[in-house]
Amino acid sequence: MATNASAVPGFDGLRLQHWHWQMRDDGVLVLSLDRAGESVNALSQDVLIELDGLLERLAIDPPKALVVTSGKDNGFIAGADIREFQQFDAQGTVGSAMQRGQQVFQRLSALPCPTVAAIHGFCMGGGTELALACDYRVASKDPSTRIGLPEVKLGIYPGWGGSVRLPRLIGAPDALDLMLTGRTLSASAARTKGLVDRTAEKAVLVDSAAALALRGTTRPLRQRFMGWLTNTWPARQVIAPMSLKQVARKARKEHYPAPYALIRTWKDTGGSLERRLAAERRSVAKLAATPTARNLIRVFFLQERLKSAGGRDHGIGHVHVVGAGVMGGDIAAWSAYKGFQVTLNDRGQEYIDKALARAGELFARKVRDESQRPEVAARLKGDLAGDGAARADLVIEAIIEDADAKRGLYDSIEPRLKDGALLTSNTSSIPVAELAEGLRHPAQFAGLHYFNPVALMPLVEIVRHPGMDPRTEARLAGFCKALGKLPVPVAGTPGFLVNRVLFPYMLEAVTAYSEGVPGRAIDKAAEAFGMPMGPIELVDTVGLDVAAGVGAELSPFLGLQVPAALADQAEPGKRGKKDAQGLYRWEDGKPVKPELPDGYRAPEDLQDRLILPLLNEAVACLHDGVVADAELLDAGVIFGTGFAPFRGGPIQYIRETGPEALLERLARLQVRHGERFAPRPGWDSPALRGG
Repeated sequence: MATNASAVPGFDGLRLQHWHWQMRDDGVLVLSLDRAGESVNALSQDVLIELDGLLERLAIDPPKALVVTSGKDNGFIAGADIREFQQFDAQGTVGSAMQRGQQVFQRLSALPCPTVAAIHGFCMGGGTELALACDYRVASKDPSTRIGLPEVKLGIYPGWGGSVRLPRLIGAPDALDLMLTGRTLSASAARTKGLVDRTAEKAVLVDSAAALALRGTTRPLRQRFMGWLTNTWPARQVIAPMSLKQVARKARKEHYPAPYALIRTWKDTGGSLERRLAAERRSVAKLAATPTARNLIRVFFLQERLKSAGGRDHGIGHVHVVGAGVMGGDIAAWSAYKGFQVTLNDRGQEYIDKALARAGELFARKVRDESQRPEVAARLKGDLAGDGAARADLVIEAIIEDADAKRGLYDSIEPRLKDGALLTSNTSSIPVAELAEGLRHPAQFAGLHYFNPVALMPLVEIVRHPGMDPRTEARLAGFCKALGKLPVPVAGTPGFLVNRVLFPYMLEAVTAYSEGVPGRAIDKAAEAFGMPMGPIELVDTVGLDVAAGVGAELSPFLGLQVPAALADQAEPGKRGKKDAQGLYRWEDGKPVKPELPDGYRAPEDLQDRLILPLLNEAVACLHDGVVADAELLDAGVIFGTGFAPFRGGPIQYIRETGPEALLERLARLQVRHGERFAPRPGWDSPALRGG
């Protein structure tokens, strides 16, 4: 709560919207950021300009100490305002914005009084950089507190002094690891690394910060020594190549230049703080102008759009899952982990027991506090008799991909459902309108298509049909949000969005494999484009039997042929990763990819053969209205398939490459390989030519 300005000499005349202050009886000034008109604190230019004015006055007439904290209960500072960042990129003024942030934080760092950041909840990006500019940091012990520098996920790296200050605070190896991965730390982990000096209960956070400011502290000798030693010129020449090798194993320089630029700038720049800040600023401004950064920022906003779908009033507390296979069992386990009461039904107890065992492994990984695991596990109950269906608010069917079997199950289960309960299918390809035939309450039925592995894949398709009530979609979107998943509403046509787009890509890969192109060469071509996993490895991971089943459903609809290499091996013992033998042999859960023969050269058009069918079908999906717009299509394909995020999605890639250029390449493939490469409807859409 702000105090009357006359109580602090030097603040007269300042007009503040976002920053509030309070002078404590002990002489410590508390500055609280409560960004006006926003639910979350982010560092906009207005916020920085206000802070700069306050710091200018404090430099002239300093208090005994300064504590910087948040006036919002949900967190400290989420980082820079990414919306403004996009505007600066469009205007070519990113460098000026970087310089302002650096100057404000440098003014904070140079204040002639002790400064402490009091952190609760999220503290990300620019928020962490602000905290690093303070003398000390105190973090709330609350589990919601997470501290990190995730800018690399946006195609840049910390540019307001974070890449300069953090290595000298906690040592270069730990600092580079945090910045290169973008991972976050809990309060206790941050204290262990030396990123924060104290932890405290939320109720006394500011009091603890004020006490630390007045009393001060000396960081452990080892931390201070490592902060110095690991940033000397000889150490930088040793550490940098090691970091580059680690980065190269995960990301190509041409796809994701930011990690490489961060390491290079840190390695090559020593000397004064001003010199190091200038090098950081130039490097980050250059990265911000790359297509990678622009597309990753676009993907960030796509993710935010999906997160905003659905509210909290979904009315779902009890989930009943029918089918305890890999998908059904994992859906049940994840739902229980996220706080829902879950019953799991199958035709035999042995299937339920296997699913419960897998659930126990998930809980062991995810629930770090062992004392809480029994409570989480108790939310998931085996239900051989299926009695949970009558109590459930949501029933998820996850049995075999057979329309008759699914409809037979609905005939037996729907009469037992309570009023208002939703019935859904995890079908991956069967038209939902076909499954809805004969239901008593089709308005409360939908597809709810998860992706494997459930714990890792963020997307869930909410599959519509003509008789579905819009409230059903809204409730399911809220349920997905509660699960921490990203919901995308899609039309109930065969394959929906993700499988329909992915299937031609996988099919062409297996076709090339059948022609004698080595699996390793096929996977390398896709990975060179930016796919996280090659299509041959992907087919084995999904399972040849599953891929063949989807193929049987989709190939007539898409007019494609399923190659023999897929159909012939879709049998027990040869189904891929789960049998340790498929198109590859598998050892310890990893594919054994034979080395390519000496001098082997992959066909020049191999990458186009793989990627253009995916793009072609994405255009057809947009044309057919499978999703509402191009942005939802890109979001669904990125989060459902891992499609190269730095390319911004299939439609964004078409826009940047040019539809005409891609149509020419499709025409060449059509002449060389056949009519499956004929352009699908929709290439004349204005959506392919504008953002």
